[in-house]
Amino acid sequence: MTDGWFAAVAGAMLVCSLVGAAVAATDGGGGDRTVEWTPDVPDVRGDGVEAPDEPGVATIGDREFDSVQAAVDAAESGETIHLERTFEERVSVATPDVTLTSETDAAVIDGGGEGTVLTVTAENVTLEGLWIRESGLDKTDDDAGVRVTGSGATLTDLRLTAITFGVWIGDTTDVTVENSTVAGREDVAVEQRGNGIHLWEADGTEVRGNAITTVRDGIYYSWARNVHAAENVMWDLRYGVHYMYSNDNHLEDNVAFDNDVGFALMVSEGLVLEENVAVRNDGPSGHGILLKDVEDSEIRGNSVVANGNGLYVYNAQNNAIADNLVLENDLGIHVTGGSQGERVTGNSFLENGQAAYATTNAQVAWNDSEGGNYWSGAHTVDRDGDGTSDIRHQPAGTVETLVHEEPRAGVFAESPAFDTVRLAESSFPVVESPGVVDHRPLAESPHENWRTYYDHEDHDH
Repeated sequence: MTDGWFAAVAGAMLVCSLVGAAVAATDGGGGDRTVEWTPDVPDVRGDGVEAPDEPGVATIGDREFDSVQAAVDAAESGETIHLERTFEERVSVATPDVTLTSETDAAVIDGGGEGTVLTVTAENVTLEGLWIRESGLDKTDDDAGVRVTGSGATLTDLRLTAITFGVWIGDTTDVTVENSTVAGREDVAVEQRGNGIHLWEADGTEVRGNAITTVRDGIYYSWARNVHAAENVMWDLRYGVHYMYSNDNHLEDNVAFDNDVGFALMVSEGLVLEENVAVRNDGPSGHGILLKDVEDSEIRGNSVVANGNGLYVYNAQNNAIADNLVLENDLGIHVTGGSQGERVTGNSFLENGQAAYATTNAQVAWNDSEGGNYWSGAHTVDRDGDGTSDIRHQPAGTVETLVHEEPRAGVFAESPAFDTVRLAESSFPVVESPGVVDHRPLAESPHENWRTYYDHEDHDH
């Protein structure tokens, strides 16, 4: 028998003797989080902004109309319709290449609480600088602020308030939604709300610089492809971003905070999720980034901070999870549901309540030959100074399984008994206990930006 084997047995005996006392001594739970980081967000509802109360005027050249619909019907392709003040109507745009714009204070189109406020069926229509509000409340009929079924549309600098769906885009190509705000109804239950930006069979959509709150999901994808979403901020939602059956999409530099789930990636492949921020997503599901039935995707360079689960990986296959900052979550990464082939490298797992947990009866090697991850509290030895430890680290092993299954035992998570078991699992020759092993843990964290999330001033990501 090896010294490692004896150490493991001794450690296990100590653990067993301590667990009963630990369970009796505490109700569990960690300390309060200290992360108070919040991004700057706009005034999405226009609180303090008075909507013009005078009847609206629509102008095409020197022609004036008292309704938007009358102006749209009179417009020819290529013309611009200038809107002022408030219109109480619902509008359908069937003329291609027209622009509806408000060049001064936002003109208001108020749907009166029925149906969709503005429907775009023609191609290459531009909506700019409008305040669109008071759609119907019927989620099953997709009542929306704006419904787009015409390709090539551009929606920019819109304010959408008191809506069910914000922007509903379906069966289209090359639509752009940018620099707009979407705020649903606070007095409507979450399950009765629509999504902020809803993409159904949309191809080549650009979603950039939008602020979305108080709807169900911020950006929802269903059978959508080649969508580029960047610089959006989403809060007080069920899911910030939600993919379903949507392949080959790119999500970068977005912020999802104070939701149930930050980024929910489901039943999709070929996704790229990079340089995003997920903070304090700790509702009933409580995931920063969720991967469920996701294949051949990249989760790279994201900051996952103060969530329930930082990363939750379920039945995911052959994905790269690399260079992410995983900071002060209840659980850094949870791998379960038969996930296989995950390549986990270059991440920093810092100050999480528990770094990792894997539901497995085998030992899973994340990094057999390449550089691994940084784990706060890991025992590392870097004799040759190459930045990686000469001994492996098992962040999800016997102790982690025990603490996860019986959280009250966590009172002794840093005890000598637990450390003895961890040391045995990280030795070579090794005790091959089930769980996750990192063969080349990093000696130092590659992430210097972790301090940002302890700055109590608002931070512009």
